[in-house]
Order: sequence, then C-alpha cells, then structure tokens
Amino acid sequence: MIAAMKSTNAPLFDAAHLARYTGGDAALRDELLGLMCDQARRCLAIMEAPADPASWRAACHTLKGAARGVGAFALADICDAVEGEAETAWPGARLAVERCFRETELAFAAAD
Repeated sequence: MIAAMKSTNAPLFDAAHLARYTGGDAALRDELLGLMCDQARRCLAIMEAPADPASWRAACHTLKGAARGVGAFALADICDAVEGEAETAWPGARLAVERCFRETELAFAAAD
C-alpha cells in the first residue's frame, strides 16, 4: 500500500479550485488555508500515536476532507489510500502523509 499511495497524479494544490469557492477573496483563501494547516497538524499528532485503529481512520478521514475542501488533492489522495491501514502500515503511512503535507504547505506559500 505504501508504494501505491506515493504515486498520485493529483496536484499538490489547485489554487483555481479554492478561488472558485472564495470568489478570489485573498483574505478568505488565507484563512481557509490556515485552518486546513491547523487541522492537518492536529490529525498528524493523532496519527503519530493513535489510541486505536478507529482514531487513525478518523484522523485520516478528517484530513482527507479538509485537504479536498481547499484543493490539496494529492494530500487527500494519500489520506484516502491509507485510511484503512492503521493495523498494517501506520508508521510508514504517517510519514508519507506528513511529507505530502509539508510539500503542500510549500505549494500554499508559493501560490501567494
């Protein structure tokens, strides 16, 4: 599963997607991106040491939705790929999600 989740053709950040939902409002865009990054950090903390497989799945699912909402489609795809992998692949899967999040943060910054 780890190899499959590393290969996504989705963009790190589709700024046009987010612009459609914000009407081009830069302040709203920045607020939404900040909220998504905060949510991602909370989810990654849960994924670091999940209490149980349900916690892992919930964190992945939450992050997947937050990422899709702002146009961070590669991150959403990786979360989707690992959502059910708590029992078998969580350490490597979490690292892949975190790496993609870090790359996504850079894409957010470059879009300014």
